[in-house]
Amino acid sequence: MTPFNPENKESLTYTEALAPAMTITEQADADQYLAAYIAYTEKFSPFEGGKTAEDVAKINLGYYAGYYGSDVQERVNRLFLTKHPIFD
Repeated sequence: MTPFNPENKESLTYTEALAPAMTITEQADADQYLAAYIAYTEKFSPFEGGKTAEDVAKINLGYYAGYYGSDVQERVNRLFLTKHPIFD
């Protein structure tokens, strides 16, 4: 399984939080990673527009995947049930 925040840092850069997710290929791994990322994201709430920590985590994953090729972006969208927040 791909660990989220393996060094147990209090604060992560977007790259530290999101880059490992770009290599995930299995649904069970994606599910556990997303749950850990949501739990981390919750400590920054409340969010604008009534968004939840899950909304923010998925927006970030979808946006970050846009910096990769279409194969990675499609896989991330499928595994994490997300999309690019601007380009859909």
